[in-house]
Amino acid sequence: MRMPKRALLICLTYALGAHWLFPAERTPAEAEKVAQAVFKQAILIDTHADTPQMMLDEGYDLADPHSPFMISIPKMRAGHLGAEFFSIWVAPGCPRQHMVRRALDLIDTINEQVARHSEDLAIAHNADDIVRIHGQNKIAILMGLEGGHIIQNDLRLLNTYYRLGIRYLTLTHSADVGWADSSTDKPRANGLTEFGRQVVVRLNRLGMMVDVSHVSDKTFFDTLAVTEAPVIASHSSCRALRDIPRNMSDGMIRALAKNGGVMQVNFYSAFIDDDYAAARKKISRQIAAQVAAARKEYAKAGKRFGWAEEMKIGKAYDAKLPVPSFERIADHIDHVVKVAGVAHVGLGSDFDGIDSTPRDMEDVSKLPNLVRELARRGYSEEDLAKILGGNLLRVMRQVEALARRMQSEKGE
Repeated sequence: MRMPKRALLICLTYALGAHWLFPAERTPAEAEKVAQAVFKQAILIDTHADTPQMMLDEGYDLADPHSPFMISIPKMRAGHLGAEFFSIWVAPGCPRQHMVRRALDLIDTINEQVARHSEDLAIAHNADDIVRIHGQNKIAILMGLEGGHIIQNDLRLLNTYYRLGIRYLTLTHSADVGWADSSTDKPRANGLTEFGRQVVVRLNRLGMMVDVSHVSDKTFFDTLAVTEAPVIASHSSCRALRDIPRNMSDGMIRALAKNGGVMQVNFYSAFIDDDYAAARKKISRQIAAQVAAARKEYAKAGKRFGWAEEMKIGKAYDAKLPVPSFERIADHIDHVVKVAGVAHVGLGSDFDGIDSTPRDMEDVSKLPNLVRELARRGYSEEDLAKILGGNLLRVMRQVEALARRMQSEKGE
């Protein structure tokens, strides 16, 4: 007799000594009931969105009911979002003399939006703030600094960014920073340098989470050897399902779990699905050429060619490509759970920083689709609450507690 696929997977899980067994699947009606219960108790936290660039550069208002972007207040409400970490990202190629100014402008524009829409939004500085703000039926807004290049080799700037509300630092972005290597650049530092280790220690002392998304494998393991606090990967997916350096290997995921950290799964179609990535690569030059031509035409007409316009071009091409379903995100979550346990996975969408999302996950309003799918796959209400935000809150509290202890020991 041929063994059913799911039963075979259960047997393999036993054989491999994994952390998690597949629970029994639910019917759609049963899954909906579980999802509704989860929406009432869980705090959905997304740890990475790039919307601030549009706020600053295009005058985008988060309350726009006709928003062309993936994040807006109406969409966050529809998606039951409880907290969003907005990315403070400055291109690595930005002139050094303008880099900090750009970061400060992004921080300021976020604060302006929160003040303008205080009935819906509130700034959070710690885990308790997120819980309190959620209890007020508002959305907690936090910030993460994406790329160690933005601290310009100055530990004092980390202190300043912390005081301004930054609650995690992504050690690198797409390029090496001199003291830490990126996963998508030629290694120069051989992981973390001595200064890089000082950065990690300073982050621990401040109570700012260390983010290992984007870093090279060597940087990742060097970081875990230094940090006393759990780390996060704010927007990374599984290398076992999509084999690219930007994603995390099973060995990295297991090490992250041993550290007590949490991996926030990225939603980008090209990071989670091989078929889509291969098809997109074949036409990438066509897309780039059309974007460049459109930008030139807009400039001639005295108009700004923004992210919304670029996205329209990308979506037209995506209509002809094998865009994965949102269920592929659930596959990556499943994989992390199998490798590391349910206490070490969360959501890091990368909304408004990616040019393709899975079907039925076009923006933050579609998050309930993922919750229903995970409920259908058999996750308990308790485990769903962990995945959707509880795990991240746990890490934040541990980071905050370590900082209090370190500051007390130093008499700060």
